[in-house]
Amino acid sequence: MGYSGHRFDVNLSILFTELPLLDRPAAAAAAGFTAVELWWPWPDDPTPPRAELDALKRALDEAGTELVGLNFYAGRLPGPDRGALSVPGEESARFRANVEVAAGFAASVGCRALNALYGNRVPGAAAAAQDALALENLALAARAADEIGAILLIETLNRPESPDYPLVTAAAAVEVADKVNAATGLANAEFLLDVYHLSMNGEDVGAAISAHGDRVGHVQIADNPGRGAPGTGSLPLERLLARLTAAGYDGWVGLEYKPGDRPSAECFGWLPREARAATR
Repeated sequence: MGYSGHRFDVNLSILFTELPLLDRPAAAAAAGFTAVELWWPWPDDPTPPRAELDALKRALDEAGTELVGLNFYAGRLPGPDRGALSVPGEESARFRANVEVAAGFAASVGCRALNALYGNRVPGAAAAAQDALALENLALAARAADEIGAILLIETLNRPESPDYPLVTAAAAVEVADKVNAATGLANAEFLLDVYHLSMNGEDVGAAISAHGDRVGHVQIADNPGRGAPGTGSLPLERLLARLTAAGYDGWVGLEYKPGDRPSAECFGWLPREARAATR
């Protein structure tokens, strides 16, 4: 099967970052992709001016690229500030202010998957209190997602790069999704399976797929070591994607890898151009 038969999108927050944000959708389209995803594009501003939101929508529309995934506000990524919704005080308030804005933008472009990074453990706050705050804010996000017909994604990161992030196993992320679904009664919280992060944690990715494949709402890939393109590391990505397909997953596979020392447009040689364009 190779990489054929999957629907790939490009994460424009890690690829094509050598270009201004509004030029990236067209660059992805020029490389043959019809779908993209984004971390929250304004890492220092959870509620950007309407003109900036409209400009991004226009760039996506003019490029003919579908936005298939969007993060809620989560601070500055990549970096030590991972997530906001479980951080007491200003950061969780910024997350709550962002929920309606992010969901509204997602609705305006037809995006049906919203990712909420959990948030680091922070000094001076009890883990149980942070978890209670997280559940409250995730329920808020799940309801906002449901109102636009979207799912809420819960993501595992990895301890070497995000040592204070508490969700570092597939089981932990699925457990949180279950708690959100129980709190809202909506059943729209699902697991974002990031192959790179699971492998960095030393988790058996194939076993995680077997155990939780029916809970996966979105997939992201990068090779390991190095977080580069498929083929630059040692992960059996083709086999893992085939295993996901066998488990019933037919959704998007986000390319969330680093281009290395070359322009982003040159790091897709592993994927035939005819396999890059995909629509729902």
